[in-house]
Amino acid sequence: MQVKALIGQRIKELRRASGMSQEVLAEKMGISSKYLSSIERGKENPTLDTFISLAAALGVELRDLFNFSYHGKSQKELKELVNSLIDKGGEEKMRLIVKLIKAIYL
Repeated sequence: MQVKALIGQRIKELRRASGMSQEVLAEKMGISSKYLSSIERGKENPTLDTFISLAAALGVELRDLFNFSYHGKSQKELKELVNSLIDKGGEEKMRLIVKLIKAIYL
């Protein structure tokens, strides 16, 4: 998949996680929802200023817009990754992981 499409998917994922529609996010940024839709589909080349505005409107760090390294991984691959990370941690980290998972699911 092209990098622009991956970035667009990541932006869409972050927008949805924040509970915002394209219209609301676009309004917060001062851009058209049509332009935001094109960004999310990987059809536009946003400027750095647009990325900065996106991050601010979504309440995330700029680097979070580009963190798409786990897209395209199967459920099995993700489970293997989680298990390998758990195996590397000690008891304290495992307790933290349990707290994080409980916070997500409860």
